[in-house]
Amino acid sequence: MTTRTMDPVRASRLAAAAYVAGVRDSRVLAAMAAVPRAGYVPSGKEGAAERDRPIRIAGGQFTSQPSLVALMIEALELRGDERVLEVGAGLAYQTALLAALAREVWSIERIPELAEAAAANLRAQHVENAHVELGDGSEGLAEHAPFDAIVVAAASPRVPPPLVSQLAIGGRLVQPVGPGGHEDVTVFRRAPDGALVRVCGLVPARFVPLLGRHGLGEEG
Repeated sequence: MTTRTMDPVRASRLAAAAYVAGVRDSRVLAAMAAVPRAGYVPSGKEGAAERDRPIRIAGGQFTSQPSLVALMIEALELRGDERVLEVGAGLAYQTALLAALAREVWSIERIPELAEAAAANLRAQHVENAHVELGDGSEGLAEHAPFDAIVVAAASPRVPPPLVSQLAIGGRLVQPVGPGGHEDVTVFRRAPDGALVRVCGLVPARFVPLLGRHGLGEEG
């Protein structure tokens, strides 16, 4: 008897939305189908979890649109053995997707309420290879570097120097580049000489600004 494998694109509205957006990595699509977004949204918003739209969360923030999250993760080219840094945990939906695709994920979140909620969501969903730290995302997490991949969920005109130094040689970094509100999601790679090299632009988007010492400044 032959067992048919369910197509993740057919099995999940969010995986289907990611496919329409251009995602073709089968591992990313499978993760989109397997990770329940409803476990990573504010209480009372579960009914909106399967829609390919941002959701307002605490601290004046919004979750990223799932199909955009999938595009950014696909650009990291994860194969399963990487250590990944995520800047901006939110409520940990992207964190959980990364954890399904990499060996270990470290996420840094500047808003205490969100950091606590993100960690609680990961525990509730039994995600054991992802960790959330409270801090300035523009500083990265030097104590856990180097990272094979870094994804930044906030916008800045340049990649913060600490993130460049914490990215492994050959590693990939994806970040919205711009002032916050009008930017291009850009893919970078760290060259053998240590320089950060632009690989390509993915898509124009609107992100909250990256606040912090190496971002757009602290909140007033």
